[in-house]
Amino acid sequence: MDILSRLCISALTASLLLFGCGGGGGGGGGAGIPLVGTPTGQSGTGGQSDAGQSNGGQTAGNTSGSGTQGGTGGTSGGTAPVPATVALANKLGKPSRVLVGLGATSIDDMKSQDIHPDIVERYLVGVGPGSWPTWNSPDGAYVTFTAQAAQAYGAVPMFTLYQMTANGEGNLSGISDATFMGEYWGQVRLMYQRIAELDKPALVNVEPDFWGFAASQAPGRDLTKMAAAVSGQPECSTLPDTVAGLGQCFVQMGRKVAPKALIGFPPAFWNGTPVEVAAMMRAAGANQADFIVAQTSDRDAGCREAASPPPECQNGSAPFYWDASNRTSPNFHDNQKQYSDYRAALGNGLPILWWQTPMGVPSDTPGGTDQHYRDNRVDYMLTNTQEYGDMHTIGMVFSAGGSHQTSISTDGGQFARLSAQYLARGGAALK
Repeated sequence: MDILSRLCISALTASLLLFGCGGGGGGGGGAGIPLVGTPTGQSGTGGQSDAGQSNGGQTAGNTSGSGTQGGTGGTSGGTAPVPATVALANKLGKPSRVLVGLGATSIDDMKSQDIHPDIVERYLVGVGPGSWPTWNSPDGAYVTFTAQAAQAYGAVPMFTLYQMTANGEGNLSGISDATFMGEYWGQVRLMYQRIAELDKPALVNVEPDFWGFAASQAPGRDLTKMAAAVSGQPECSTLPDTVAGLGQCFVQMGRKVAPKALIGFPPAFWNGTPVEVAAMMRAAGANQADFIVAQTSDRDAGCREAASPPPECQNGSAPFYWDASNRTSPNFHDNQKQYSDYRAALGNGLPILWWQTPMGVPSDTPGGTDQHYRDNRVDYMLTNTQEYGDMHTIGMVFSAGGSHQTSISTDGGQFARLSAQYLARGGAALK
C-alpha cells in the first residue's frame, strides 16, 4: 500500500468527522473508507451482546468434567474438548459456523444491500500528527465510534493496526528509536484502552507486512537479533529489546490493558517455508495470540492482468487468476495447505481468520476495468466454505485492498447474493 493512501487524512486537523483509511497488507495500495458512525463528541449506540472473554492465550483441547478412568480403557463422566474455533466464536458471541466479514465498506453501503456481516474491519494507520488517534476527539475516539457502529449493526469490530509504515513501507529505522517507539507504543496502548472501555470483544490484526520486512532485514532472518525499543513500556519491562520482544509486547500489553481484545498475527511467506516462517513468528509470540491472520491476495487478479495496471497492481508474478478446479497452480488448495502447514508448525492450535480477501467477479476474460476487475475468491470461498471450516477457519473478512479494486458497490451484487445464500444454507461448521 502506498503511504499517501495509508495516511489519507494527514492533511486534516483533529477532524470533526469520523474518517478512515483502508488498504492492503502484502505490499498493497490504499483505498479510502467512507464515513462511518457518529460525529465527534457523540456516543454511538451499543448492541452486540458479550458472550464472555477469558484473559490469556487461546487454548485448544482443554477438557472439563470429573470423569474417572474406566477399567477397559474408556473414560466416563468427562466432557468432549471444545474446538478452538468454537471457543473463539463463543467469545465473540457468534454462531458456531465460519463467520463472514467486510472491511473498507461503510455500514450504510452494507445496509443498502441488506448485508449483515459478522465482522466489520477498520484500519488504524500512522504515528504522530495526522495518525489515527487524531481522527476524532478525544484522542482515539475513532476506535470507540467505529466499534460502536459495528456493534449496533450486530457485528464484531476488527482493527488492523498498521502503524509501522509511518516512516515508509519497509523502512524499519524507527523501531530502535526511543522517541518514535515511545509514541508508537503510546498509540498501541491507546487502542487497547479504547477497546477495554467498550467491555466487549474486538479483534486486532497486528501489523501486516511488518513481520515480512523485519525477517528480511534481521541477521539470519532471526527476529531475536534485530533491535527494537520494547522494555521501556511498563507492561513489557521484562521483555527483550528486539523484534521478537516487540511481538510479545503486543500480546502482553493487550492481555493487561484490554482482556477482551483478541489478537492475531499475519505471517508473510516472503522469507521461507511455512515451517520456517512459523519458527520466526513463534519467536515473536504469535503462538500466544488468539488467531492466525491469513490472506489469499490483496488485489483482484484482473487488476494485475490489465494491460495498463494502476500502480497498486504493478507487482507479483503471473498467473494471477486461481484455478477453481484445483488442478493447476496457483489454486485454492495450494493456498489452504500453506496456512495449514503454518498453523501446525506454529503450535497451540489457533483458529485461522482470512482477511482482506479480494472481491472481484469471476470471468473467462483476463483483466477488467477500474473497480471492476475479475477475481474468483468471493465466488469460491463462499460456495466451498466447508473446505475452510475443515481447516480450522473461524471466519473470512472480504475487502478491497486498494482504491482501484472491486467492492460491494461495484461487484453487481455478487457479495450480497453469495453471502445470503451461504447463510441460508446454515453456514459451514467449525472444526
